Amino acid sequence: MTTHHDVIVVGGGHAGLATSYLLKQSGVDHIVLDSGAVADTWRLKRWDSFCLVTPNWQCTLPGFDYDGDDPDGFMNKQEILEFFDRYVESFDPPLHSQVTVNEVACDDGRFTLTTTAGTFTADKVVVATSNYHRPRIPTISQSITADVKQLHSSEYKNAASLPDGAVMVVGTGQSGCQIAEDLHIEGRPVHLCVGRAPRVARAYRGRDVVKWLDQMGHYKITVDEHPEGHAVRFETNHYVTGRGGGHEINLRDFAEQGMKLYGHLESGEGSSLSFADDLISNLDNADAVALRINRTIEQYIQ
Repeated sequence: MTTHHDVIVVGGGHAGLATSYLLKQSGVDHIVLDSGAVADTWRLKRWDSFCLVTPNWQCTLPGFDYDGDDPDGFMNKQEILEFFDRYVESFDPPLHSQVTVNEVACDDGRFTLTTTAGTFTADKVVVATSNYHRPRIPTISQSITADVKQLHSSEYKNAASLPDGAVMVVGTGQSGCQIAEDLHIEGRPVHLCVGRAPRVARAYRGRDVVKWLDQMGHYKITVDEHPEGHAVRFETNHYVTGRGGGHEINLRDFAEQGMKLYGHLESGEGSSLSFADDLISNLDNADAVALRINRTIEQYIQ
């Protein structure tokens, strides 16, 4: 690697690779630095049964559309990794793996990057690292007795990797709900702390909801155009799954099948936990969001 480039891209995930493709098409001198290998987050920090919640046809990157034979299916973990590999092979980005950027400083219009592979300078820097790499673990966890096995969702692999017995899943975002389902399918007793995440139907009127939302222009709305403005960036994604060809996740169904549901986790001490009295309201709000999305689609149809 030369030490100076017009542009240095920090992060070699789909955002960094897409940026590199566009820079290369425009003939801009650049390199991409990534602390791991291509798709390492997908490879190392996802559970075994993980799959996308968006249909395969929506998996498109600059210069590279989905090239498989199941556009309405949902790629599993291995298929995602292979998709990334094919994208890299398609345009050969100037990607340098296993290079961690420790500091970025700007002096008189020039950027200096201090990395594990030395110091580099650039006229411009694109940070494409996302904000999901650092687990957000509730401080409550520090008060729970050490003989209770605790792990973050990025460390979960499968039910067999956990100690015997019941499992409590804290949080009902996409990861929490899908991991709870994975454990439930494997016959583990599951206790689920239900938060304020909304849900969405997998399909409406025989068509995947993502297809409806795409046709309605939902994914082209910018934060400046969105009714909620920049606050929408902090909203939790709707829980749904692509597992087994894709289906809806309804926590009430889990409860009827024996899963134990609670309000959100409020406090913990030793081996005792306390929960908020908001289970019903959280379930009702999740249902209300799903119904509102269906009504919006219905209005579009009309």
